[in-house]
Amino acid sequence: MKILIVEDETSISRFVQLELEHEGYGTECVADGREALDKAVQNDYDLIVLDVMLPSLNGIEVLRRLRQVKQTPVIILTARDQIMDKVAGLDLGADDYMTKPFAIEELLARIRTNIKKRTQSGSGVLTCGKLKVDTEAHIVNYGSDVIDLTKKEFDLLVYLLANRNVVISREQALDAVWGFDFYGNTNVVDVYIRYLRSKIDDVYNCTVIHTVRGAGYVIRD
Repeated sequence: MKILIVEDETSISRFVQLELEHEGYGTECVADGREALDKAVQNDYDLIVLDVMLPSLNGIEVLRRLRQVKQTPVIILTARDQIMDKVAGLDLGADDYMTKPFAIEELLARIRTNIKKRTQSGSGVLTCGKLKVDTEAHIVNYGSDVIDLTKKEFDLLVYLLANRNVVISREQALDAVWGFDFYGNTNVVDVYIRYLRSKIDDVYNCTVIHTVRGAGYVIRD
């Protein structure tokens, strides 16, 4: 397992590196946003720990450009704790978000969770009727049409499809897709279900995602 640490504070970078290597991970450290983007695009890392305030190119821009070509799991680690910063990072495709100061035990746990999530999702094609999701290429089709989804919309759809015919509670979806307690409630799952329905069910006059009152959501054969 190889992790890229993108952090311009040498003390933090070295601390995280030593802890990760103690856990058996291979690591590489960079302190510059542009260099980080080049390395992330050219190499296949299992995960990237990404600071936001970086020289040359800030972390949010690094993430935005990276997501155009690769889906390497990214944990944003930053002193910026404003809600809009967190939302911007997640909407651009970050898999998780932690603010400084942080507990190294929590960072290690989130790294394990995100790497495990990626390993379990694997690669391949998930289908339901005319809906087809290529989990490796990150392409969603309904018939011959391509559906444009954000990273979280895509991850939620994949999770529901991978658990087809199983009713998924909001808590299960939140834990599997977001990886942490977003704002302390599960309403964000309902919001993203509406996003998916507006892009799939409403457009194609179908019902892909079913609501099970009091229990959660399910995609059925």
